[in-house]
Parts: sequence; C-alpha cells; structure tokens
Amino acid sequence: MTPISRSGVGRRTLATLVCGALAAGGLAAAGVTALVPGAASASSHREAPLISGTPQYDNTDVYAFVSPDKPDTTTIVANWIPFEEPAGGPNFYTFADDAQYDIHIDNDGDAQGELVYRYTFKTHRKNGDTFLYNTGAVTSLDDPDLNITQTYDLDLLRLHNQKLVSHTKVADDVPVAPSNVGKASMPDYGKLRDQAVYKLAGGSKTFAGQADDPFFLDLRVFDLLYGGNLTEVGRDTLKGYNVNSIALQVPNDMIRQSAGQPVVGIWSTTQRKDARGNYTQVSRLGMPLVNEVVNPQKDKDKFNASAPWNDGQFLKNVTNPELPKLIEGIYKIKAPAEPRNDLVDVFLKGVKGLNQPPHVRPAEELRLNTSIKPTAHPKRLGVLDGDNAGFPNGRRLTDDVIDASLQVVEGELVGSKNDLGDAVDKNDKKFEKYFPYVAKPTSGSRGALAKGTTSGTDVRSQLGDALQPAGTTSGGGTDTVLIAGSAAAGAAGILLIGTGLLWWRRRMYNRAY
Repeated sequence: MTPISRSGVGRRTLATLVCGALAAGGLAAAGVTALVPGAASASSHREAPLISGTPQYDNTDVYAFVSPDKPDTTTIVANWIPFEEPAGGPNFYTFADDAQYDIHIDNDGDAQGELVYRYTFKTHRKNGDTFLYNTGAVTSLDDPDLNITQTYDLDLLRLHNQKLVSHTKVADDVPVAPSNVGKASMPDYGKLRDQAVYKLAGGSKTFAGQADDPFFLDLRVFDLLYGGNLTEVGRDTLKGYNVNSIALQVPNDMIRQSAGQPVVGIWSTTQRKDARGNYTQVSRLGMPLVNEVVNPQKDKDKFNASAPWNDGQFLKNVTNPELPKLIEGIYKIKAPAEPRNDLVDVFLKGVKGLNQPPHVRPAEELRLNTSIKPTAHPKRLGVLDGDNAGFPNGRRLTDDVIDASLQVVEGELVGSKNDLGDAVDKNDKKFEKYFPYVAKPTSGSRGALAKGTTSGTDVRSQLGDALQPAGTTSGGGTDTVLIAGSAAAGAAGILLIGTGLLWWRRRMYNRAY
C-alpha cells in the first residue's frame, strides 16, 4: 500500500393507512397492486431489469454527510451487491475485478463531475487446491489462512467540461476487509475492519469491505400489499443482509468549489469492461428512489447508462409522477396538482437556500451543503422535521428516506400535510461513531437459531456445548442433549452427525469408567 500525493412529529404508519382503507371498504383485494410498494422500494436494490442480474455491479445506495466527529470533512458511502446472505459460502462476496467503481463530485452545479474518485479491485488467491475461503482462523488481513483476498487502487480524476485535466494515483494495493465468515473463521472481525481503514495524504481516509446493509425499510408490500396479512407490517426486510461498501472521507475544502459555494452534488457509477477492453457504464445512483419510483420500466436501464447532464430527458417523470396517482386510486388520497415543481427542487435541483447551488442544472444528484454542521441529535426525517443537516441535504445513515420521500411525494411541501410511512424507523444494527460509520456485517445464518439457543449464541457453539459425555450436566442439572432445529439447509445432516458423535462419546465414556 502506498499513499501518493501529487499536484418527531406524530404520524400515521402504513399499517394505520391500510387498516383505515380496509375499514372504509375502499380496498378490494383485486385492486391491491404495486402501488405503495413503489413508495417503499429499496434505494437501488435490483432497481432496473438489466442490473438486477449482475449484483457485483449493482450500486444499492449512496450516502453523503458532514462527518459527525470531524465536521471539517465529508464522508461518502457507496454500497454494492444487494441482499448478501451472510452464510453465502464457500464463495463469499467480492468486488468485480473488471469494473471501475466511481464516486463523482459536482462542485459548481453544472451536472458534470469535476472530481472522480475511482476504485479498481484485484482478487488474489493463495491456495487453489482447496474450496475454502479461509483455511483457518483469520487474525489479520495478511494472515496466510485468508485464502481469498482483494486489494484496490484509488485514483483521483480532475475534469473540466467532461475532459480530463489530471489523473493522480492516490493509493495502491490497499487491502479490502473480507466477508465476515463467522466466529470460528474470524474471531475478531472488528480488528480486521480496523485494519482496512487506510489513511491517505491530506487528511483523507478510505475503506472498502463488507458491511451491514444500512438501508432500512419494509419491502414485504411487494406481495400485493401484504395480502391482507397486516401482522407483518413494519418488518425491516433488509435486516441481517450485508453489502459491499466503499467509504471515503475527505476534507471539505478538497471537494467544494469554495467556502462561498459549499454545495456539492454526489453520485456513483459502475463501469464494466467488455470483451474488447472498453468500459461501459451499467449502474448509476445518487438521490435514493428516483430510478425505482419515478422512472417507468422503459427508462430504468436507460437511466443507469446515462449521465446527470442529460437528465432533462427524464424530467417529465418527475413533474408528472405516476406514484401519487396510484396512491389516489387505491387509498383515495388526492394527488397533488401537476406539474410537480416541488419534486424537481427536492430531487433534481436542491432546496433553495439550503442545498441548491447557484445556476444549477437540474440533475439527479445527492446534494450536500458542506457548511452545515452535524447535529448531536439527528432527526430521522431530516429537513421535514427541522433538521437541516439531514435528508434531502445529503443523506445520513440514520435518515429515514422512505418516510421522508413518501411524504414529499404526497405533497408535504405544497400544502398537503401528511405523516405517511412504512413503520420501519431505524436500522436493525447501530452504526459506528467513527469512520467508516457503517455497522459491521452480520455473520452466520439469517434463519432461526437452534432450539435452546439464545440471541448472541450461534448454532455452532450450541453444538459444541451439546457434544459432552453422557451424565454431565448443564444449567438445571439435566443431561445436555443435541436438539438442533436449524433453518439452514443441511440441518438434518448436522443433527445426524451430532447424534452419532454423542453416541460414540458415550461409548468411550462408559469404556473409560
């Protein structure tokens, strides 16, 4: 690795809304369609037809916020690979070697990136004669037992009017934090995470590796609005799933145009190499929910391949959105009058006086005013609840963008006050208080724990406790037996093996004594 420096508000939940509609008889089962599901669609989790089939290149979310513990810096987090199953081995999750993962920064509002931070990855294998991701307990990123590793190079491209001005190598061969295989393989994952945080010249930091998916929402509504089973409302669909994260922390003065023009626009893209060695953009994300809820099917793949300065072609999707009409059709909540210029401000230009740069060209970017200091007590609805350090002024990890966006779409800013939401108000895991801020990835099975286990005790440790000689006691003095009702595939085989081992150990015990 070589660093190089050159040149609160009360609200009705979705459940309440649905119950009211059902009580009024305004919801026929045959008429329940993907209406509100659109409002609760994940930021970019499988948001377009083509990218949903290539998850390594699929950017799920982008976050940008003034760093809470270092307010002279901005932190950008971009995530890829949606719905990573923690127990998804033996081939765990890596960034693609044939891709460019870019973070774009527009610091003058012209819808063109003046700065591009480019991450490119390389996968390394120590032993090709094993199927294992790791061949023993891993205690450091350079541990010989970590069989599959990745490193990355970080480059800074400076552009003017879409033309390259300079290309600087910021760092090379920086190690990536591995997938969190589990306690037996990685007994201290926090140590591995810390080793993957890398300091750059000029006061910047970078990180790449697996993390808990920070987005929280209820996606169950895609099943025809819960199928009338309201007992499931309010469950965080992404609970327990991981993503691959890239995090970058940079001094504000390095990315903004000046102290007098502190607003920056941020988005990320993925370029994939084709058979001829050329790179083609296949994914793009800035402001959450735009490509999911605003763009119709015919425009989704086009949007992923496009650039912000051409976003005029999608303007009608914003000024005449489909979602409010669908909500009106099912819930009888009157759609706000069109054209929806309020949505243009929030999603394409930034809010005037808050995060709208002068002479702004409308484009889908996550706009952040870097001069607004972070608050010690963030409010999940951000600007809607008087917290100007939050969404849509950038996006913090704790911001409830589903509720905020749904309320704005339903006319919160044009006189149609509402308190709609999906009843999921926070992430299932607490975020870190220091860079890279994202929560550590979940390990093990997402399914039910083995019978008799408690939260924090995984199935493996319970199996170890169970394999004791007959006659020994545990807890209340009863014989410890193996009862493993695992939700994971192959649980029956584990039970059979465990029972056989227990029988064998009982024979050895009886022979010895």
